[in-house]
Amino acid sequence: MNGNKYIFDTNAVISLLKGDNIVLEIAEKAEWIGISIISYLEFLAFPALSSDDKAIFESFIKRIEVIGLDPDNKPLIDCIINIRIKHHFKLPDAIIVSTAIVTGSILVTGDRQLHTVDEIKIIKTS
Repeated sequence: MNGNKYIFDTNAVISLLKGDNIVLEIAEKAEWIGISIISYLEFLAFPALSSDDKAIFESFIKRIEVIGLDPDNKPLIDCIINIRIKHHFKLPDAIIVSTAIVTGSILVTGDRQLHTVDEIKIIKTS
Protein backbone atom coordinates (compact mmCIF):
# COMPACT_ATOMS: atom_id res chain seq x y z
CA MET A 1 0.00 0.00 0.00
CA ASN A 2 1.56 3.27 -1.10
CA GLY A 3 -0.96 5.60 0.51
CA ASN A 4 -2.60 7.05 -2.58
CA LYS A 5 -5.71 8.39 -0.88
CA TYR A 6 -7.68 11.19 -2.49
CA ILE A 7 -10.69 13.35 -1.76
CA PHE A 8 -12.27 14.70 -4.95
CA ASP A 9 -14.23 17.91 -4.66
CA THR A 10 -17.19 18.60 -6.94
CA ASN A 11 -14.99 20.18 -9.62
CA ALA A 12 -12.74 17.12 -9.67
CA VAL A 13 -15.72 14.77 -9.97
CA ILE A 14 -17.00 16.78 -12.94
CA SER A 15 -13.52 16.76 -14.50
CA LEU A 16 -13.29 13.00 -14.04
CA LEU A 17 -16.66 12.37 -15.64
CA LYS A 18 -15.66 14.63 -18.55
CA GLY A 19 -12.55 12.51 -19.10
CA ASP A 20 -9.89 14.94 -17.84
CA ASN A 21 -6.57 13.12 -18.27
CA ILE A 22 -5.04 14.38 -15.02
CA VAL A 23 -7.99 13.30 -12.90
CA LEU A 24 -8.33 10.00 -14.78
CA GLU A 25 -4.68 9.19 -14.06
CA ILE A 26 -5.13 10.02 -10.37
CA ALA A 27 -8.23 7.80 -10.19
CA GLU A 28 -6.46 4.90 -11.90
CA LYS A 29 -3.53 4.99 -9.45
CA ALA A 30 -5.57 5.65 -6.32
CA GLU A 31 -5.89 3.07 -3.61
CA TRP A 32 -8.83 4.93 -2.13
CA ILE A 33 -11.06 7.77 -3.31
CA GLY A 34 -13.61 9.59 -1.26
CA ILE A 35 -15.89 12.55 -1.62
CA SER A 36 -17.59 14.64 0.99
CA ILE A 37 -21.34 14.42 1.29
CA ILE A 38 -21.21 18.07 0.19
CA SER A 39 -19.80 17.14 -3.23
CA TYR A 40 -22.34 14.35 -3.51
CA LEU A 41 -25.19 16.80 -2.90
CA GLU A 42 -23.73 19.57 -5.07
CA PHE A 43 -23.37 17.23 -8.03
CA LEU A 44 -26.84 15.72 -7.79
CA ALA A 45 -28.46 19.14 -7.21
CA PHE A 46 -26.97 20.62 -10.40
CA PRO A 47 -30.00 21.87 -12.37
CA ALA A 48 -28.68 20.84 -15.81
CA LEU A 49 -27.73 17.31 -14.76
CA SER A 50 -28.70 14.85 -17.48
CA SER A 51 -29.98 11.37 -16.76
CA ASP A 52 -26.80 9.99 -18.38
CA ASP A 53 -24.61 12.10 -16.08
CA LYS A 54 -26.62 10.94 -13.09
CA ALA A 55 -26.21 7.28 -14.10
CA ILE A 56 -22.45 7.68 -14.56
CA PHE A 57 -22.19 9.43 -11.20
CA GLU A 58 -24.17 6.69 -9.47
CA SER A 59 -21.80 4.10 -10.94
CA PHE A 60 -18.83 6.15 -9.71
CA ILE A 61 -20.31 6.44 -6.21
CA LYS A 62 -20.48 2.64 -5.92
CA ARG A 63 -16.66 2.49 -6.26
CA ILE A 64 -15.72 5.17 -3.74
CA GLU A 65 -16.57 6.23 -0.21
CA VAL A 66 -18.89 9.13 0.57
CA ILE A 67 -17.85 10.74 3.85
CA GLY A 68 -20.83 12.04 5.76
CA LEU A 69 -21.27 14.54 8.55
CA ASP A 70 -21.80 12.91 11.89
CA PRO A 71 -21.99 15.11 14.98
CA ASP A 72 -20.19 12.36 16.90
CA ASN A 73 -17.15 12.67 14.59
CA LYS A 74 -15.47 15.26 16.80
CA PRO A 75 -12.18 15.37 14.85
CA LEU A 76 -14.04 16.25 11.65
CA ILE A 77 -16.36 18.77 13.32
CA ASP A 78 -13.44 20.49 15.10
CA CYS A 79 -11.43 20.59 11.89
CA ILE A 80 -14.33 22.12 9.94
CA ILE A 81 -14.68 24.87 12.53
CA ASN A 82 -10.94 25.59 12.57
CA ILE A 83 -10.59 25.64 8.76
CA ARG A 84 -13.63 27.87 8.37
CA ILE A 85 -12.29 30.38 10.91
CA LYS A 86 -8.66 30.30 9.72
CA HIS A 87 -9.33 30.53 5.97
CA HIS A 88 -12.71 32.32 5.99
CA PHE A 89 -14.13 29.65 3.66
CA LYS A 90 -17.81 29.10 3.05
CA LEU A 91 -19.04 26.16 5.09
CA PRO A 92 -19.20 23.67 2.15
CA ASP A 93 -15.55 24.36 1.25
CA ALA A 94 -14.49 24.04 4.88
CA ILE A 95 -16.25 20.67 5.07
CA ILE A 96 -14.55 19.38 1.90
CA VAL A 97 -11.08 20.53 3.00
CA SER A 98 -11.58 19.13 6.48
CA THR A 99 -12.72 15.81 5.07
CA ALA A 100 -9.40 15.56 3.23
CA ILE A 101 -7.45 16.52 6.35
CA VAL A 102 -9.22 14.08 8.68
CA THR A 103 -9.01 11.17 6.22
CA GLY A 104 -5.31 11.86 5.56
CA SER A 105 -6.02 12.33 1.88
CA ILE A 106 -4.79 14.53 -0.94
CA LEU A 107 -7.43 16.99 -2.10
CA VAL A 108 -8.08 17.05 -5.84
CA THR A 109 -9.70 20.35 -6.80
CA GLY A 110 -10.00 23.00 -9.45
CA ASP A 111 -11.17 25.57 -6.91
CA ARG A 112 -8.40 28.18 -6.75
CA GLN A 113 -9.48 29.38 -3.30
CA LEU A 114 -8.80 25.96 -1.84
CA HIS A 115 -5.25 26.01 -3.20
CA THR A 116 -4.34 28.37 -0.33
CA VAL A 117 -4.73 25.64 2.29
CA ASP A 118 -1.36 24.66 3.71
CA GLU A 119 -2.63 21.92 6.04
CA ILE A 120 -2.85 19.33 3.24
CA LYS A 121 -1.41 18.42 -0.12
CA ILE A 122 -3.55 19.58 -3.03
CA ILE A 123 -3.55 18.53 -6.67
CA LYS A 124 -4.84 21.24 -8.97
CA THR A 125 -7.16 20.37 -11.82
CA SER A 126 -8.33 22.58 -14.65
